[in-house]
Amino acid sequence: MAYQKLQASRAAAVVPSDTVNIPNPSSPDGIANNGNVLYIGTAGTLKVRTAGGDDITFVTVNAGSFLPIQVVRVFATGTTASNIIALW
Repeated sequence: MAYQKLQASRAAAVVPSDTVNIPNPSSPDGIANNGNVLYIGTAGTLKVRTAGGDDITFVTVNAGSFLPIQVVRVFATGTTASNIIALW
């Protein structure tokens, strides 16, 4: 079984957008993003695009929870959760 690091070394506030992926602070151009885990500060619905290209909506995501999915975008339309932080 492969070792997976469970701690993040970078974090950034997420601005939900229907057209723009989450910028990666570790990427020289800020564009390349292989996905990140999300922390949800305020409960609600969360529509995301995974690193694999799937658009999916998570309903009733609890405040203070982590979404252990590699996410590249949080959509503005369909998302009611807020205070979202991307972790790499």
